[in-house]
This record gives sequence, structure tokens and C-alpha cells, in this order.
Amino acid sequence: MDKRDAIGSWLSGPRAAAEDAGVDFGYRGQQLGLPEEGPGSIARPGRRLGALAVDWAMSVVIASQFITQGYGDHATSNWALLVFFLMSALTVGTIGFTPGKRLFGLRVVALDTGRVNPLRALLRTALLCLAVPALIWDRDGRGLHDRLAKTVEVRI
Repeated sequence: MDKRDAIGSWLSGPRAAAEDAGVDFGYRGQQLGLPEEGPGSIARPGRRLGALAVDWAMSVVIASQFITQGYGDHATSNWALLVFFLMSALTVGTIGFTPGKRLFGLRVVALDTGRVNPLRALLRTALLCLAVPALIWDRDGRGLHDRLAKTVEVRI
């Protein structure tokens, strides 16, 4: 192994180095019994971020309509977070997706029952609003908020 191979494996991360050594991790969602492609497969990060951006933009627009002048941008972002929380908890807990998720062809499902109950949606949304749990992903691409709520975001 020369220096370029060692640096390449370091830059690619431990998963790439393990795969080069012959370890088979399978595809994302295989451990969960989900298909590799098509409906029911794990949602890709780009779609998830796009849906989040749409939902956040909607929340900011809605919150800005309720804010009177004089409160400043700080108050608008706090109201936007509240609107985002309510919209996400209510829509995921009832129909399984937010407007942004629907636009990008995504749905949140419970691993054991298939349907996300309101309590699970509340937990998932609260953790998502904290941001840090959503930034910690497992090898299937699920954020910590999804793992703790025992949910997964899949393609429709």
C-alpha cells in the first residue's frame, strides 16, 4: 500500500475502507427489510433536504404573516420554528407526510406498524427541531430522530 492508497481510504471514510477490504454492508434499508429501489425504499438525502427546505420556507412565510413590525427577525425565526413544529407533528402524525415530503414523493412510516401515530410523530418532530439528532445518521441513512421514534422516511 502506497501513501496515495492510505490517504484515499482516509478521505473516503471507514465504510469505503472496509468495503475495499471485502466487507459487504448491503444496501441502505436492507437491515430494515426495505427494497433497494423504488417505492418503499429509503429516501435519499437530497430529497429529504429538499422537502425540509420546502417545509421550512412555508413555515417562515406563514410565521411572517403573524408577526407585526417591531419584533425583528429573531421573533420571526422563533415563530417559524413553532409553525414548523406544529405543521410537521400534525401532518406526519395524521397522514404520514408534510407538504414538502409530499412534493418530493416521501412518507414517514413506523417500522413496526407502518403508520406513524401522533405520539411518535410528536417525538420525531421535537427531536428534528433540536437539529442535532437529525445530523447523526446510521448506515441506513436514518437520523437519530428517526431511530428513537422507530420510524423511517421512504419513497412513495
